Amino acid sequence: MNRIDCFIPDPSSVGTLGREPEVRAVYRIEPSTLRSTAAVRRIASLSDAEFTLICTKDTSLRLVAFALERMLQVADDTGADLLYADHFALADGVEVPAPVIDCQKGSLRDDFDFGSLLLYRTSALRQAVSRMTQQYEYAGLYDLRLKVQARGRVEHVSEFLYYEVELDTRKSGEKLFDYVDPKNRAVQIEMEQACTAHLKEIGGYLEPRFKDVDLLAGDFEYEASVIIPCRNRVKTVGDAIRSALSQETDFPYNVIVVDDNSTDGTVDVIRRSLDDPRLIYIAQDPSWHAIGGNWNAALHHSSCGRFALQLDSDDTYSDGHTVQKFVDAFREQGCAMVVGTYQMTDFEGHPIPPGIIDHREWTPDNGRNNALRVNGLGAPRGFWTPLLRQLNFPTTRYGEDYAVGLRVSREYRIGRIYEVLYNCRRWDGNSDAALSVEKNNANNYYKDRIRTWELDARIALNRNGLA
Repeated sequence: MNRIDCFIPDPSSVGTLGREPEVRAVYRIEPSTLRSTAAVRRIASLSDAEFTLICTKDTSLRLVAFALERMLQVADDTGADLLYADHFALADGVEVPAPVIDCQKGSLRDDFDFGSLLLYRTSALRQAVSRMTQQYEYAGLYDLRLKVQARGRVEHVSEFLYYEVELDTRKSGEKLFDYVDPKNRAVQIEMEQACTAHLKEIGGYLEPRFKDVDLLAGDFEYEASVIIPCRNRVKTVGDAIRSALSQETDFPYNVIVVDDNSTDGTVDVIRRSLDDPRLIYIAQDPSWHAIGGNWNAALHHSSCGRFALQLDSDDTYSDGHTVQKFVDAFREQGCAMVVGTYQMTDFEGHPIPPGIIDHREWTPDNGRNNALRVNGLGAPRGFWTPLLRQLNFPTTRYGEDYAVGLRVSREYRIGRIYEVLYNCRRWDGNSDAALSVEKNNANNYYKDRIRTWELDARIALNRNGLA
């Protein structure tokens, strides 16, 4: 009894938690300061119970019967230092299940979804707070979680234990770019600092030392290839092909379209452009390829150029000079991969919020470390083909580009172009426009696995003195 002290931003939940037999005291935390280091330190100083429950949302809360008892039982059985649970979300009067995913070593995203209830073992919380050296306005709770994660056990109670009001009812595709919204820049700087400190503590930080690349290696007929993988994109692939074929360059380039068994007329659109000798059409066999496999088919084609440049079948280049700018960047920056800047647009090409996405969180010194925190490296992407033919893309339909980008950054420089090269069209046909909770969880779980594998590899490099 009385094993938990609670800290909540919403006053209407004080009574709900205060009636729980396992609760010793309930404290109100000002919502505007909840994520600060100062608030975390105050929580640590006030909590006298064995466990500390922090609610991270300023919304009303309702518990399933014996929810706290269940979390304590799991804590006692496992010795966990941080526990979180599945829950139900109440949105527009509708109650829907909101399961979350397991927290892995590579679960380093600052927007990892724990739900709103975090149950800390108070001794672990205080120990983590004692190691806090930075004063954050936005990254205090993130810093706390990482410090507990670094030395303790995090446990996902995969049972539905509470109800919370969901304030953000946007579709998955509308939330996708929040972390690179320019208005969140100050938040991102702090999150990067906290993640970098965590990587240094666990041995996963990489110093800014890189392998050189001989960009002239190999015999290539074409200096560049625009790669367009597609499946059932009859409405957009024609625009992508026309954009790719309209490029002006001082070197020979081609366009490789890889169709993965489309059934909607996409192939007919592709064939209408085959009178241009620069267009190469690869028709995949019926086996499993996904986007990663389609990229591999293009990379290993005998006519693939020295540099392989991305163009998704939904999108277009911003003008006729993108391919030239990419190759110039490779030559000037001496890197194995280049990432550009894109403009968010609607289907007709009109700019939409959050506007220009330039991924300025990528810095030459710390970009490859921060890449383990963010959920993507930006677009459009270009690759030095000889290296990619060694690494290959994973044969998956999601996260394949992120996996390759992390792997490249482990050893090689990734160059940047901070001017708009690409129009990223958002429309209902996007594969990530409106994902179910289960599909979104599966995607995030896979990216966390990618991060975990990459983190393990980097820790091993440091441990063996090879980084």
